[in-house]
Amino acid sequence: MSNIDDFKKAAKEALDTLTDVSVEAYKVAEEKAKLVARWTRLNTEISLEKSLIRRLRGEIGVIYYEKFKDDPDEKLRKHCQDITAALNRIDARRNELENLKNKGVVTEEDFEEYQSAEENDEGEDKESVEETESKED
Repeated sequence: MSNIDDFKKAAKEALDTLTDVSVEAYKVAEEKAKLVARWTRLNTEISLEKSLIRRLRGEIGVIYYEKFKDDPDEKLRKHCQDITAALNRIDARRNELENLKNKGVVTEEDFEEYQSAEENDEGEDKESVEETESKED
């Protein structure tokens, strides 16, 4: 019976050792998971802050352009001129779209769908500028 007792004792010691190793491995894995989660959360928070900065810079740019487009600071003159030129090209293309619609190239429904989508885009731009302007007051 001594062999069976020795075997039981050795098996118990092996299981105890395996349990200790498993618990230690779990603790290490748990700590690493916490660190990875923290890393991910910090990167997400940084991305959100950068996104906020981009949005606010865009809003500042829109407000500046609307306020000073006719007499911008020398450093921004070229940018304001480029924006004005782009807006003029958009207007010309909108007129061309209207002409195509009038010629029956697209259905009235398609054109209304396009206009609705464009109004939503413009509305979002105007809302963000209006929100920024109301915060300034």
